[in-house]
Amino acid sequence: MKSSKVKSAFSGFAGIVIPLLIIIAICIFIFVLGNPDNFQGGNPANHPKPGNYLGVVYKGGIIVPILMSLLMMVLTFGIERLITITRAKGKGRVNQFVAKVHTKLAQEDLDTAIAECDKQRGSVANVIKAGILKYKEMIPEKGLNRDQKVLAIKQEIEEATSLELPMLEQNLVIVATIASIATLMGLLGTVLGMIKAFSALATAGAPDAVALANGISEALINTALGIGTSAIAIISYNYFTTKIDKITYSIDEAGVAIVQNFAAHHN
Repeated sequence: MKSSKVKSAFSGFAGIVIPLLIIIAICIFIFVLGNPDNFQGGNPANHPKPGNYLGVVYKGGIIVPILMSLLMMVLTFGIERLITITRAKGKGRVNQFVAKVHTKLAQEDLDTAIAECDKQRGSVANVIKAGILKYKEMIPEKGLNRDQKVLAIKQEIEEATSLELPMLEQNLVIVATIASIATLMGLLGTVLGMIKAFSALATAGAPDAVALANGISEALINTALGIGTSAIAIISYNYFTTKIDKITYSIDEAGVAIVQNFAAHHN
């Protein structure tokens, strides 16, 4: 129940943010980049003024707002994941927290271990607390043998983990998808721009080196935006997956410690 609520909340977030960013990108393209003041003669159909990069980006064509929206999505979901993963880590260092819990479990001081989990308030702490509470519940249980109790503790830890990990990985698939398609979209924009530039040159008849150079530079804007967006997305995705892997490893380590301590102290 909790997992489905978390998933639906983040799905709603993505469903609102993505169309909103697309609209913002289109508005920036039309009203900021396409401002007549950026072009010669005050006409967006003319060449950009010398040194006016807003006009140059505008001349990149219709693919430019798509690439801008992809870039804003990467930044938005990157910030959102950073906040979520930072909260999931809780207070203080995760490895120090896990070490404290190890010590308290070895001493059979379960109440203090639970208190440490309440202080830490992270995903690792939530899973460990669920495991320790089940640990306490199994100690006086007379209807189960040791193996059945150990299995019950393992299942409780797995269920708690299944509630925490989807929240950490949510929306990363969007970042990974953008990392794959941003470069392709940039190349598509460049190809369309080159076709447009050479078609205009062929229509004009006499070779115009200046017009051709301007057309090519405007077409390459798409490649630059696409590669830049893809690079940011790849770096963000790898950074967040590394952080999630560390949290997952800490959860697994703590779960094994809980099960081993129970098996050792309650033969």
